[in-house]
Amino acid sequence: MKTDEKLLMRALAGETLTTPPVWMMRQAGRYLPEYKATRAEAGDFLSLCYNSDLATEVTLQPIRRYGFDAAILFADILLVPQALGADLWFETGEGPRLSTIQSKADFNKLGNAEDVHETLSPIYQTIRNLREALPKETALIGFAGAPWTVATYMIAGRGTPDQAPALALMKDQPAVFDALMDKITDATIEYLIQQIKAGAEVIKLFDSWAGALTGFQFPKYITRPAARIASVLREEQPHVRLIGFPRGATADGYVNFARETEMDCVAIDGSIDAQWAADNLQTETCVQGNLDQRLLVSGGDKLVSETKRIVETLSQGPHIFNLGHGITPDADPKNVEIMIKAIRG
Repeated sequence: MKTDEKLLMRALAGETLTTPPVWMMRQAGRYLPEYKATRAEAGDFLSLCYNSDLATEVTLQPIRRYGFDAAILFADILLVPQALGADLWFETGEGPRLSTIQSKADFNKLGNAEDVHETLSPIYQTIRNLREALPKETALIGFAGAPWTVATYMIAGRGTPDQAPALALMKDQPAVFDALMDKITDATIEYLIQQIKAGAEVIKLFDSWAGALTGFQFPKYITRPAARIASVLREEQPHVRLIGFPRGATADGYVNFARETEMDCVAIDGSIDAQWAADNLQTETCVQGNLDQRLLVSGGDKLVSETKRIVETLSQGPHIFNLGHGITPDADPKNVEIMIKAIRG
């Protein structure tokens, strides 16, 4: 099957389809027993990311089980900071930890953007493996964290509820903050170009903490870096399709992001009403989203009715069905089957 015949690629090209393609953020993950077994074999999370054979396996597991229209590379947004020279580890039950960037001296310890490939080469091999192993109808999505979101982790050394450390560095040491944003942007471009060369057909840019920025900060640190990344990727790899996810953006923020980045698709979080998206965002671009991920825990009639409502509401334009955020570890795998049947039914 040619790339442009795959359902996901057709939606990303702007086609309105009778049945939308479907995949889920974090579809390879802790809600699946087969994932837990493979992660145990790897030993720890980072070892799983860097083991191309095992990372290929966990990427394929939800495709075998559910027949999603796309597979998304199994990796992590914090591999780029590690490739730049940051220390990275994961605390059990608490999440990622990194060495922090709090001064010019800390920043100067980082490596060059073009030198990330040695560390990240196992990720490119995983993509090559997947292109060989995936069903012909399944699109392959590569990804990276957007510069602002990655910067928040590099500055604080961990996830924070309000991104206060990053906002403080932005205010108190703007030259250091801007230099860090530029370096992350350059490294992200390097990383994503190699993902595309290895076989990724679609790239998704995750800005998970975009909602922490308001006013002039949003266009400066969310929209413009995403637009720059998109522009370079299109110039270098014209065939690639791009999805942006500025999670937590305001309604106007989503629309302006779509217009200024010219992404092929904008993913919306659970706070955005599907009817609003149909009226205001789907006129600009393909829309991806946005079922409440908690419904995959609770299930029942509401899961079916909400799934059908979103499909119907966004049926007059290009739409990729997904969640408003990643699927959670306590989701019931049977509810994912119910959701897919409601979409395709």
